[in-house]
Amino acid sequence: MRRRSPALWRCPSCGHRFVTRNLWHACGHYRLTDHFSGKPAALRATFRRWVAVARACGPVTVYAQKTRIVIQARVRFAGAVVRRGWLDAGLWLKRRVTHPRLHRVEDFGRLGYGVHFRLTAPADIDRALVVLMREAYAEAVGSARRAIHPR
Repeated sequence: MRRRSPALWRCPSCGHRFVTRNLWHACGHYRLTDHFSGKPAALRATFRRWVAVARACGPVTVYAQKTRIVIQARVRFAGAVVRRGWLDAGLWLKRRVTHPRLHRVEDFGRLGYGVHFRLTAPADIDRALVVLMREAYAEAVGSARRAIHPR
């Protein structure tokens, strides 16, 4: 029998949810549209596809922050930074990965890796990235086995 996870704490100022009370964050109210202002339309379409892939995994919340956009299940597991001509799409994974669009890896020690992919069009989100998104989502909700071995 699975134990039920405790409810997420909601910041009374910005409304974002977190696994622990009073977790530090850049509290504020930002709009998704501001991240795409003056950027190519293909980047917005690419971001929509990135979010659609995340939502296909299960319930998620998308938060616009000052410098990035995060995608959260129980924890923040994916996101994006809109650059001038590309989308820096990131995932939080427990293992190192390779992919032709991989351009940066952050090592978080025992917590895993922040892996960043350079995307310029929705078609850049290939089957391999969809599988990695499922893995990241599963880790975020505590069920990695299902993501790595989908039914």
